[in-house]
Amino acid sequence: MKPMPRRALVSVYDKTGVAALARRLASLGFQILSTGGTAEALRRDGLDVADVSRHTGQPEILGGRVKTLHPRIHGGLLGDPSEPSHRADMERSSIEPIGLAVVNLYPFRSVAAKPDAPLGELIEMIDIGGPAMIRSAAKNHAAVGVLVDPADYGPALDEIEKTGGLSDETRRRLAAKAFAHTAAYDADIRDTLARRFAALDQPGGGKVPGPGATAPDPAAEFPETIRLEFTRKQSLRYGENPHQKGALYVSPAPVAGTVAQARQVQGRELSYNNLLDLDAAWRLVREFDRPAAVIVKHNNPCGVACAATLAEAFEEARTTDPVSAFGGIVAFNRELDASGAAAAAGIFLECLIAPSIATGARDALKAKTGLRVLEAGAADASATAVFDLRSLSGGLLVQDADTGNADVAAAKVVTRRAPTAEERRGLAFAWKVAKHVKSNAIVIARGERTLGVGAGQMSRVDSVRLAVGKAQEPVAGGVLASDAFFPFRDGLDEAAKAGVTAVVQPGGSIRDEEIIAAADEHGLAMVVTGLRHFRH
Repeated sequence: MKPMPRRALVSVYDKTGVAALARRLASLGFQILSTGGTAEALRRDGLDVADVSRHTGQPEILGGRVKTLHPRIHGGLLGDPSEPSHRADMERSSIEPIGLAVVNLYPFRSVAAKPDAPLGELIEMIDIGGPAMIRSAAKNHAAVGVLVDPADYGPALDEIEKTGGLSDETRRRLAAKAFAHTAAYDADIRDTLARRFAALDQPGGGKVPGPGATAPDPAAEFPETIRLEFTRKQSLRYGENPHQKGALYVSPAPVAGTVAQARQVQGRELSYNNLLDLDAAWRLVREFDRPAAVIVKHNNPCGVACAATLAEAFEEARTTDPVSAFGGIVAFNRELDASGAAAAAGIFLECLIAPSIATGARDALKAKTGLRVLEAGAADASATAVFDLRSLSGGLLVQDADTGNADVAAAKVVTRRAPTAEERRGLAFAWKVAKHVKSNAIVIARGERTLGVGAGQMSRVDSVRLAVGKAQEPVAGGVLASDAFFPFRDGLDEAAKAGVTAVVQPGGSIRDEEIIAAADEHGLAMVVTGLRHFRH
């Protein structure tokens, strides 16, 4: 292990733990170099700090934009005294080696998250000296340790205390983390400014274009390059199958009320498939305003219901397909109470998720030791998915998130008979469910509960037959939602034969007239939304 120069450069915006760090460094014989705000904070804690400006002989200029960009700083970080040529250059220029750099950056990401942040404020949050120091120290990791995360302060100091320095393995690990830190920081700046500049270049200087304005090029909505930055939250037992490895990564800017950020409060480790099914159930249950329960199996809902209570909603959802519900994943859209938990505990389930779990509900679930229970927290209404991403061999598909919701109550009636108020209510419910069913999707409902779900079939008529066949009770008097238009009248004929009385579908088929005529022939009411919800 190389001897560690007893000089530390400390320049941080996030001052978490920095005073304790500096005290321990001082006790180990380190001289501490620091910049304006950090130096003041350390002095208030009674620490002896050398100002960078005194060390360099150059005062801060340009309102603090230039303070560490100096050969005595970067020479100290990049120089390796064990190299004769480095040592000669450092002696000639009076450059003293720096053994440890403790640096983190201006909070660009948190400022960029504010929709009303002025562009000028964003520009001032672009750190220049910080990334330069981090990169210099990380490049010279063979001679310098670099700390960008307060979580690493304690372990690094423990190692220095015990061995007198940092091992090669530790310095390499810290350097890789430092480069990841600056890469993510630069990516945030790139993406944020690209969006801001694109808005400024639109007619109206970023404001909503007025009537007659030229529509923006749709291709401009998608960045030229996408670089993904996610942090590993946990390794999984395996992927979809035992021979595949898997891990969960989360967004570096946490989004409240999501499966990725949910807190597990009971049960065994989550699997890859558990997480996929939890997300499918959670996305669907959040569509409803009334107390709702969603049961998912293999990424498709096998039972959905709204009711006066969560317990009633669960029981109604379970009756849709009790065989498939066994071993399923359930989601609730309210704090889970004791009665709702008791209902869910009545059958074998893999996972349960709700915004929160009441104390009485936790007690009711304790006996189900194999049940994984998650609290998702309240959803952040201001946080919406910008893109949906799907990997494919050699590339990535990107699209806008499907946030569209048609108002079924106002949807166009295309048949001679209009739906009744009760049929409209069922159609609106079934339409929300169909949005979350794999295409070709058919959902048959009565009121606000599913009767049968036909998912993922290669033909729409087979999805209708499957939905009718899966129903545990006659579907006569029920209503049907189709995620896309009927290409032929056969699917409608099957629905009418089973007793369906009303249909909601997007329309848009070249055979729409034939489909509408078939509906009139059967006495069905039909509304069209003009909005398709394929889910492949």
